[in-house]
Parts: sequence; C-alpha cells; structure tokens
Amino acid sequence: MDAIGHVPWWPPDQNEVTLGHVLVRVATNTSRHAGQADIIRELIDATVGLTSQSTNMPSGDEAWWQSHRDRVEHAARQAAQITNQL
Repeated sequence: MDAIGHVPWWPPDQNEVTLGHVLVRVATNTSRHAGQADIIRELIDATVGLTSQSTNMPSGDEAWWQSHRDRVEHAARQAAQITNQL
C-alpha cells in the first residue's frame, strides 16, 4: 500500500502517489461512473434496479414513488441554493 508510483499525466508536483492512493481513487471513480452508467441504462431500457426480473428496489405504489421523487428533488434544489450562495 505504501509502494510509490508516478502518474505521468498529472502535474509534476502531484504525480508521485502511493499504491493505496491509486486504489482508493480507482474505487471511487469506478463507483461514481458505474452509477452514471446505470442511470443511462435505466433511461434506455426503462427499468430500474438490478435487472428487469430482480429490481432490488423497495416496494411501493405510484403515490409512494412520487412522494419519494418529490423529497429527493426538494433536497437537490435546497442543496443547489446553498451551493449558489457560497
């Protein structure tokens, strides 16, 4: 984990990294991009969750989901307002 490596395309004062740093960065980047890819897949095939046969999503009727979406959107709009005020 402490082995030193270099990332040649990073700025010279920042390109020396440890294996641990690289592993954490790869894991977080993969997680972030996998989530983005899943959103795109959901838009393409109009299903949500793990697969169309096994959604792994909580059960809820349309009213429950609408309420959930409204709460998420409200939180996102509040976060955007706070960010814009900074």
